[in-house]
Amino acid sequence: MIKSILDFCIRERLIILIASIALVAFGWYSARTVPLDAIPNVGENQVIVLTEWPGRSPKDMEDQITYPLSVALQAVPGSKSVRGKSMFGFSFVQVTFDDDVDFYWARSRVAEQLTTVSGSLPADVTPTLAPDATALGQIYYYVLEPPPDMDLAELRSKQDFFVKYALQSVDGVAEVASIGGYVKQYQVDVDPDKLRYHNIPLSKIIDAVKASNIDVGAKTVESGGMEFIVRGKGFIGSGKTEQQTIDQISNTVVLTRSGVPVRVRDLAQVQTGPAFRRGALDLNGQEAVGGVVVMRYGENPRDVIERVEAKVASLESELGGIKIRGIYDRTLLIDETVATLTEALGQETLITIVVVVLFLLHVRASITIAITLPMAVLMAFAAMKLFGVDAN
Repeated sequence: MIKSILDFCIRERLIILIASIALVAFGWYSARTVPLDAIPNVGENQVIVLTEWPGRSPKDMEDQITYPLSVALQAVPGSKSVRGKSMFGFSFVQVTFDDDVDFYWARSRVAEQLTTVSGSLPADVTPTLAPDATALGQIYYYVLEPPPDMDLAELRSKQDFFVKYALQSVDGVAEVASIGGYVKQYQVDVDPDKLRYHNIPLSKIIDAVKASNIDVGAKTVESGGMEFIVRGKGFIGSGKTEQQTIDQISNTVVLTRSGVPVRVRDLAQVQTGPAFRRGALDLNGQEAVGGVVVMRYGENPRDVIERVEAKVASLESELGGIKIRGIYDRTLLIDETVATLTEALGQETLITIVVVVLFLLHVRASITIAITLPMAVLMAFAAMKLFGVDAN
């Protein structure tokens, strides 16, 4: 068989030459497009389910959320194990699959199974899937450099409601996580003595504020041959300044006694303030606001970083003086790894050619053998491209 192959290659030299050129071209293209990372992904094939239930103890989270979810997710096809963890106000369930199970197929099966368990969970509790990324998906860190007159709370709002959503729209980005600063809240600081004086439970205030923050739609009214839609506007803060929003909440009626309304301002103080936090972002001794860009599973990190940096450059003109400064990206590590690998392959190929020449003492035969060495490397990249293997 080998003799037949050799005879064919000698007779059909043009075909072999064209096939070799095509193979080299496809291998070169594959080497440029195969997802390339400096850090091998040795993590398990897993899907994570996150559930928030604010204010609840770890014991409540375990009994009412983590345990029912863990039991239900054990029925997911292809799953090897289900592990749960309960924290204050937060539940974390990890479903691990066999390595040969497709990542997105596993996510769809877990999402399908979650629909069967939603009825057994507490009201207003909705489990969600974690972003479609791996533990090594954090490829780009950045901070926001504000103008002198901007505080950390306003800077965090810019990050949460503008920069974050803009970067999440970049192709290949799974999530942008905000870090640092203060999340602004409208806080209702209730006076317990006033509650006792008016004999009003705390739940009444909570229900009143919730009920006042809603738009109401009705039917239509015909007038002059035209039809007008009736709408009652009630969303707190809609088109209002910060002080007007505080006044709206303060003037909310909790209940009425003998025709006299008892308002939120009679029971509590309404103000803006920072949400509770358990950490901060420090940059060179100064507190800062920033974010972490997480790459989607299976993407090429260098390409994603290039698209993120292009998006950052286009955003800065719309941020009112805020500068986005990248403090870490994986490109440098990848480039250095590729340079080391390229240098090593070049040196090994050269040494192999020298050894072949010394053994064969025939330059033409040595060159023929030497050509196959880089072709073998390109063939490996071509196979990786065809079978979806990452170069990490």
